[in-house]
Amino acid sequence: MTDTSWSIPVGDETTTAVYRAGGADDGVVFVCAHGAGGRLNDKGMLALAKELESRRLDVIRFNFLYREKGSGRPDPMPRLEKCFEAVVARVREELKPRTLIIGGRSMGGRAASMLAAKGFDCDGLLMFAYPLHPPGQPEKLRDAHLPSIKVPVLCFNGTRDTFCTPELMVKALEPVKTKWEMHWLEGADHSFHVLKSSGRTDAQVLEEVGTVTQAWVGSFASPQR
Repeated sequence: MTDTSWSIPVGDETTTAVYRAGGADDGVVFVCAHGAGGRLNDKGMLALAKELESRRLDVIRFNFLYREKGSGRPDPMPRLEKCFEAVVARVREELKPRTLIIGGRSMGGRAASMLAAKGFDCDGLLMFAYPLHPPGQPEKLRDAHLPSIKVPVLCFNGTRDTFCTPELMVKALEPVKTKWEMHWLEGADHSFHVLKSSGRTDAQVLEEVGTVTQAWVGSFASPQR
């Protein structure tokens, strides 16, 4: 498979998105955003996309505007959302997905969740390493919008993730009414890395992510027509 690259207008600027068909024949498309320090072609994004593509998802990766310009300072949330919306609009135009899932890693997943909470038109929300709070600052929760999400959610976090204390996440989800599946990756950190002492490898963690995601998508994705 080869990448198809798109240049996408976002207001008076442009960003890059990359599409590599995962071989899905049921029209399931996942628009995946990178984390604050990442980019569309960073190691973690490429590994995640490869795993999901092997599970017959079509994955679109893209750069937020700050990263497209080579900056390391993330844009404000409204600007992140505007970029996300522009990419999804292009995806709808080009691929006409029957099932559209939005999400991403860390900050990218948070941006997708903010859109979903505002009623953005999508069929599901898929997040990896949701940043519930800054490391060492559990009082600064990023959970106020979560109860407003209405679409099905699958969220992966590691049990060693300093951005997401498991007990706080469980509490944050108490008022959430949508079908939210929280999957904890035992021993994994914010990058889904596990220690050698855990008895398993990062590759096995990623395989677990793929297996769970495939089952989740199959539980609600639109049937073939």
